[in-house]
This record gives sequence, structure tokens and C-alpha cells, in this order.
Amino acid sequence: MSEVLVERPEDGVAIVRINRPEVRNALNVATRKKLAEAFAALSEDAGVRAIILTGNAESFAAGADLREFVDATPIDLLLRHTERLWRAVSSTPQPVIAAINGFALGGGLELAMHADIIVAGEGAKFGQPEVRVGIMPGAGGTQRLTRAIGKFHTMKLCLTGRPVDAAEAYQMGIVSTLVADDQVMETALKMARDLAALPPLAVQQIKEVIVAGEDCSLEAGLMLERKAMQMLFASDDKKEGMQAFFEKRKPAFTGR
Repeated sequence: MSEVLVERPEDGVAIVRINRPEVRNALNVATRKKLAEAFAALSEDAGVRAIILTGNAESFAAGADLREFVDATPIDLLLRHTERLWRAVSSTPQPVIAAINGFALGGGLELAMHADIIVAGEGAKFGQPEVRVGIMPGAGGTQRLTRAIGKFHTMKLCLTGRPVDAAEAYQMGIVSTLVADDQVMETALKMARDLAALPPLAVQQIKEVIVAGEDCSLEAGLMLERKAMQMLFASDDKKEGMQAFFEKRKPAFTGR
């Protein structure tokens, strides 16, 4: 069976599922490549307006597959160019919801950090345990986490290597929505359904400006925000949304 499954549960929504249950969805290079391929294809699909990234009930992704690291040399790691594979997830224009049960450790947490919203079950575990095997995070654990939750929480996760439970991860700001374990996918699907019903150009512009604005000055970010908002006034969906508001009806957004 494929390491990555793509499902279409309903109009506008896609699910990308990591499928290596025998190793708690550990991320080997083949899985990372198939994730990148799946997201690259979905990013070009105008019929997909929201994407859910998930694993199974026991594990989202328990980290990198260490069997591929034991004898790896620095040049081996350089030539893998895994940063290009991760970029396919983070650069997807549609909003990405990570639906997490069980373990999101090491590369699994780094993968989740490439999503836009994280829905987690109460039994989930989050952490960056790389230091405990003599290495360190290498796909955003020191950088994306710092930008998301600040220096001190990130230092605790990366320096100690100890996982935290979902409640603490929620308090830190890693988790967007915390629910019972059996409600994770239902909650993510409802969120994706709601996002898919919104005007896709506005949704995608909001995502793009938030992501780009993280790494620029406030003034530059405000300029990006103004220009994106002004551009949306040329869209058919802006006209439809406002007309529907005044006519007290449900809008029909086309993404134009």
C-alpha cells in the first residue's frame, strides 16, 4: 500500500493521510516525496479549497525514520534536499489543517508546523526529541517553533527533548483547537467544509499575507495586507458576497 493516501470525502475538501502504521507513521524519504507530490498536485486543483493532513488514531507522525539516518553522511543529507519536499506543503495556496491523534514528534511536529491550523486530540503528544539521539531538529523545529510559540517554550522542547501533552501544547500555542480524541477528524472536516464554502481568493490571500508577514517589518506587512485587500475588490466573489449579504441569501462563490 502507498505510504500516502489522498481522499476526497466531499466537494472542496481533500485529505492527505500518512499511511505507515507499522512504524507509527515515521517519515522516511519515500513518504516525504509522496507527501510533496500529493500537495503539489492538490495546489493546482481549483476544485480543492481546503486540505486536511493526518495520520491515524495512534500516530500523526512519530518522527523521522532513524533507519535512514544511522549510517548517513553529511553529504547524504545535503543531497536529499528534504527542504524542497517540506516546501511543497507550506507553499500550498489552500489552507491546510493538521488533524493530530497520538504522536507528533520530531519530524512529525515539524511537518505539522507546515500546516496553517492544528486540531489535536487530548491524547496527542508533541515534542522535538532529536537531542536524545545526538542530533537536533533540522526541518524547522528551532525556527518555525520559535516564531510560533517564542524562545522559551521552544528551548524547553528542543533542549530537553521531552514531549508535552496536548493540553500543554495548546497552552503554548502549538495547537489551534483541542478536542476529544474521537472528535479530531470530525472537527477538522467541519472546519475544512466551512473553509471550502468561503471565497477561495480571499482565503488564499489571507493565508499568503499572514505567512509572508511573519518575516518582514510591520510596515511592510501592513502594505502587503492593504494591497491584497485592494486586489480582492476586483473579484467576482467580492461582488457576490456583498450582494448576498444585502439580499439575505447564501452566497455562491466561484473563485473568480
